[in-house]
Amino acid sequence: MAIHHLASDWMIDHPAVRCDGFFSPVSFSAYDAVFLDPHEISRHWTETVRPQGDGVRRSDPTRDHGFGHTLSAWMRRRRDEVNGLLKRGGGILVCRMSPRGEPIEIAAPGDPAERIDRYSWIPSVSLVDRHHQLTFPSNGRFVARRGSDVVFEGTGTPFEEYLRRFEGRIVYRAIYQDLLSTPLERFATVLARNRIGDVLALEIPYDEGRLVLLPTIEGVSPSLEGTALMEAVRNSAYRPAFAPPPDWLPAYPLPGEDSLVDELNGLIERRETLSAKIEEVSARLEEKSRHKKLLYTRGRLAFGSSTAEAFESLGFEVDSDAKVLTLRSTNGDGLVVASAADEARVDLPAYRQLRDAVDRAVTEGEAPHKGILVVSGSRDLDPKHRPTQYEAGVLRGCEAQGFCIITSYQLFKLVQRSLEDPSKKNLAALRRGLLECDGAYCDAGTQ
Repeated sequence: MAIHHLASDWMIDHPAVRCDGFFSPVSFSAYDAVFLDPHEISRHWTETVRPQGDGVRRSDPTRDHGFGHTLSAWMRRRRDEVNGLLKRGGGILVCRMSPRGEPIEIAAPGDPAERIDRYSWIPSVSLVDRHHQLTFPSNGRFVARRGSDVVFEGTGTPFEEYLRRFEGRIVYRAIYQDLLSTPLERFATVLARNRIGDVLALEIPYDEGRLVLLPTIEGVSPSLEGTALMEAVRNSAYRPAFAPPPDWLPAYPLPGEDSLVDELNGLIERRETLSAKIEEVSARLEEKSRHKKLLYTRGRLAFGSSTAEAFESLGFEVDSDAKVLTLRSTNGDGLVVASAADEARVDLPAYRQLRDAVDRAVTEGEAPHKGILVVSGSRDLDPKHRPTQYEAGVLRGCEAQGFCIITSYQLFKLVQRSLEDPSKKNLAALRRGLLECDGAYCDAGTQ
């Protein structure tokens, strides 16, 4: 059986699809499937009617030369056509989900106002079970929200497969919320959410028909999108309409059903146990490998934090302010400045910051502190293949002041040695190597 398609304000390039506008005379109910993008509908009044003092656009049908009556009648006509398409014709209407947009109120002075927005053409449907009720679209909110974080629900439905086909090119302009927090899964099929659980795509049944709300696909040719939509419509046309299983259905088991249910429940329990174990091991792995951040971290705070953790692994007590780390140990104390650069070499400002910190400690009467400069240059390169990571002037200053200058890779190697042998003797030796170094750090185990 041939399926007749209409695209309303949705650019679809396909020989089987007729393209027309929302305000064209073509009837929606004359087709089996309609593709509609409501984004441009509100331009019919936003470009014609100015907002009043309270920011609301209003039209008085006694003075607007028939504009208000015509717009109201048009929406009523489209509602009737969509109702016929979905409920009586068992058809499919695919709608790109947008915010409701700026509405218009139509009323003569003293009369109740009719509020019209981008979704005023959708007929009402009320779906009820023993505990919940979905009243659409009156209880629905199309909240403006833009993003590309899409998580598929795994329903296997043709329109979810359509979205998966364009994964990476989906950009949503709105999310769907129910004012009464009705569990949508009881009445409709949720196809996709964003990463925090907001609904981005769903199918709502209208008797034998269905209304499909989808996010926008960007960067895809109209012909390619049209072909994918045709395939989704064709596959959906022969699928049964959504029907949630009633509460009493488990009272009517079939032979062999109970054993499969038990097997499935066992697998679910094992999956939950395995998921918990995966989370546990993942957390342990993240903790174990956190020192690797020292080799590539960007940003002063992140690199400083990784540096502090590295010195703690060597047995130092570490205190940090916004810019300088203070080290304390039985072998001696130190002040550390950590400087990372996208360029090949760290320049003089980092050295001067360390010099000033050490000088300030001396003038304030504190015990002597070893100055240690940790540098990380050319961070996009493999640490083993990085060139010299500090300017010659930095090295000369550190040598003159008796400071130690060490690369993030050398410090990482010291951390490796501390984890391989965490004995007090080994940690003390590693600390002494740093505190007794003047100039460029050099140790056979860190080259």
